[in-house]
Amino acid sequence: QVQLVESGGGLVQAGGSLRLSCAASGRPIDNYAMGWFRQAPGKEREYVSAINWSGSNTYYADSVKGRFTVSRDIAKNTVYLQMTSLKPEDTAVYYCATKLHHGAYYPSQNYGNWGRGTQVTVSS
Repeated sequence: QVQLVESGGGLVQAGGSLRLSCAASGRPIDNYAMGWFRQAPGKEREYVSAINWSGSNTYYADSVKGRFTVSRDIAKNTVYLQMTSLKPEDTAVYYCATKLHHGAYYPSQNYGNWGRGTQVTVSS
């Protein structure tokens, strides 16, 4: 069983940057594609970004493309989300998860082993 713990969230002004980490324990995650999702108050969880098992392919929601960068460090069993040019609408709890099912990267139903999330708040 994989346990995921997100960290790196916080309060930042619009235009600022944060780097989120998703540390895995229990077993290696190098065979898994990984995803980042977020959920704002009163809204459904939405896809943010994903990375394939090797890190050679990355994917982004249109809303974050060009501002966010996903990466992974296999040796550290960790996935990162570098967020730049942050906007107030990026405010949400950010979650990472392992991709457990075949298919598209964006549906949350294709993921499991969800972490508990880290809060990102962007002030205007």
